[in-house]
Amino acid sequence: MSRTTNIKRWLWVHRWTSLICTVFLLMLCLTGLPLIFGEEIDHWLSKDPPYETFPAGMPMANLDSMIHTAKQRYPAEVVSFVYVDDDEPQVRVTMLPGYGADLKLSHSLQFDARTAKLLKDEPPFSRQPRTFIGLMLSLHADLFMDLPGELFLGFMGLLFVLSIVSGVILYSPFMKKQDFGTIRKDRSRRLKWLDLHNLLGIVTLAWLLVVGITGIMNELSAPLFGLWQQTDVKAMLLKYKDQPVPAAGELSAAQAAYDTAKRALPGMTVTSVVFPGYKFGSPYHYLLWAKGNTPLTSRLFNPVLVDARTGKLAALVKMPWYLRSLEVSRPLHFGDYGGTPLKIIWLLFDLAAIVVLISGVYLWFVRRKSQEAYLLRIVSENIPS
Repeated sequence: MSRTTNIKRWLWVHRWTSLICTVFLLMLCLTGLPLIFGEEIDHWLSKDPPYETFPAGMPMANLDSMIHTAKQRYPAEVVSFVYVDDDEPQVRVTMLPGYGADLKLSHSLQFDARTAKLLKDEPPFSRQPRTFIGLMLSLHADLFMDLPGELFLGFMGLLFVLSIVSGVILYSPFMKKQDFGTIRKDRSRRLKWLDLHNLLGIVTLAWLLVVGITGIMNELSAPLFGLWQQTDVKAMLLKYKDQPVPAAGELSAAQAAYDTAKRALPGMTVTSVVFPGYKFGSPYHYLLWAKGNTPLTSRLFNPVLVDARTGKLAALVKMPWYLRSLEVSRPLHFGDYGGTPLKIIWLLFDLAAIVVLISGVYLWFVRRKSQEAYLLRIVSENIPS
């Protein structure tokens, strides 16, 4: 195969992978802009009153008292999980009409974590108005189509990565006669845009690859967690298969399970307690999720199983490599683990990516238009007047 033929093939790959995914990648870049500062925007748009002020270091109230309040308000429903916020002094108790009910019927009661005071009784998720950031996140993650949308965007991400790889291969032969960073301002507009497209593409190469690959990983989160549940979790619970599922009156205290997990993982923060019977937990255990306290480890979660009847530690679950990769990919994708400076860097890279995408479409359009003009000229020259 000649070098020219090889370049033509890579040029074909780069052109069509880019064109197919460009519209969707542009949408992802535009929706990703507000998501970089999602916490700040949510806080700015929130109409909730500020939390009461208490002395620093005030301990968290007993989880069981909040759960008791929730059950009193909804005696016919079950608690699915409890979320303990480590950023704000709040605890959310989430409930369902039954463990087999549609998850869209879930609703939460928000408590002050220090006083166990009920702050808000929210309607089911299906009836809650979408916030601006919630709208952007749904569009960014799955195009409002749940798993089919996630898989489709994952495929678009794969095409995007192929377009980046092919662009890198083409960069050298197309730019070898030019100094790095050259933009030929004295030539045609198309050449100026081509130089800008190539320059921004190669400068943002590492970031584009990181965001593209981690984006693919994020879109595969549902299948990967499903795989984990059907393999490792299923094998781990096999020894309990002959045991009856504990009834509601047989459950040990959720606060005791929370304390057990904290003792089992010192130096980590327990953020949620999943109740026995919930779809994403165990029929026989409290499933607790704990995370580290550094910028990176705060995105790495460790599951803990606590016996639902006795409240004793049952297992410290080791996460498989593919879920660890998924956990690492999330902060790398959104750039939300390094504070405001890193978010600003992510914002600038995102804007550069938007220019790369728009310039690529422009170059294809101008090239096609020039080809059509050339063909029309040839035809007109060969038609007798």
